[in-house]
Amino acid sequence: MSRPATEDDSAAGPLPLSGIRVLDLSRVFAGPVAGRVLSDLGADVVKVEPPEGDITRLWGFKAAGLSTYYTQQNCGKRNISIDLRQPGGPELVADLAAEADVMVENFRPGVMARHGLDWDSVSARNPGLVMLSISGFGQDGPDAGRAAYAAVIHAETGLVEHTTRANPLDVSFSAADVLSGMHGVIGVMAALRVKDMTGLGQHVDLAMVDAMAFSSDRSVASLDGRLHEQQNGELWETSAGPVMIPGGLKWVWHQMSGVHGLVDPTPKDGELAEKLANRRRITTEYLCSLPDRQAVIAVLDDAGLAWGEVREMASVIEAPAIKHRQTVARIDDRAGSTRPVIRSPYRMSMTDTRSVGPAAFRGEHNHEVLAEWLGADRGTVDRLRGERVMVQDEWADGTDPSEPRRSSKPR
Repeated sequence: MSRPATEDDSAAGPLPLSGIRVLDLSRVFAGPVAGRVLSDLGADVVKVEPPEGDITRLWGFKAAGLSTYYTQQNCGKRNISIDLRQPGGPELVADLAAEADVMVENFRPGVMARHGLDWDSVSARNPGLVMLSISGFGQDGPDAGRAAYAAVIHAETGLVEHTTRANPLDVSFSAADVLSGMHGVIGVMAALRVKDMTGLGQHVDLAMVDAMAFSSDRSVASLDGRLHEQQNGELWETSAGPVMIPGGLKWVWHQMSGVHGLVDPTPKDGELAEKLANRRRITTEYLCSLPDRQAVIAVLDDAGLAWGEVREMASVIEAPAIKHRQTVARIDDRAGSTRPVIRSPYRMSMTDTRSVGPAAFRGEHNHEVLAEWLGADRGTVDRLRGERVMVQDEWADGTDPSEPRRSSKPR
């Protein structure tokens, strides 16, 4: 496998998935998350993109035609563009799948079969293949054919009902996509381990609704049939602004009264509502009476209460822990400058993740990948381009007649 290393690949040790070939047919979010993680762990991930492009190419600021969202989920991958609607397109993908260790797809169930790329077909040619299929509701069952985006799964798994009662919008975090992508990687790694033992691959059927239900503490709380609210945290006003403190009022009062001597004036036979209101008021008044931020932090730390600053999104990348861990990397923006991306969260003592490479133009590696994986010569690739089976983005030639180059520097 000859995927080019990047300048910082010399780190602590071998890349965990070095030598693993991944054919990534996914688009939008959940599948590309899985492919991005596999790439960061050292796999050679080749994204197969349709001629019209992944829709995330339209989301966010663009530099050299590469958008923020597309770059974040696809940086470090190589890219080929194949039109599955053209004669010869599905056959070309099948040939590549025969040479892959892993194939990732998140089409609606049934689409891969229509192209002859379903699990039975591809595994017949490559028994060692691990195929990850991410769908909203699984590969079979009453809802299998439904289209599913994160917002759909959030609604189906109770997240929207809980968080948006006063707001008709979905939460601004694609939890179902990210969790499904990450759980998909776990499934792939487990299947690769089984392949090491048996020589055989397998089909990993990952339903987003399962991933979200597994990851939600509200789902767990509902199992006994008596849904109770799980108090994860609450905003408290302080003299230094609001802070998030995990746990409910009962826990906060227990710690604050025990350590800092706060006293509840409610009579022993007083109403519970009065007692709760008094304790909340007294705690808030005490936190708001402190002289500065350091005093607030000291009081909460002495009371054994975890706390979190309520940051605006624009300031998150400036957080001390984020900066210390170098969570944000700067990569080539393909327009003569650099742009930021978020690194994968893995920090290992003996091995390392790959330094994040740039995002690829559509079809940028058509010849390179077909030469390495299939032994195809340039004439074959040129013929496939002439037949519109393969497409190459004009940006890969350095020009785009429809859009001038723009700097990715913040405006």
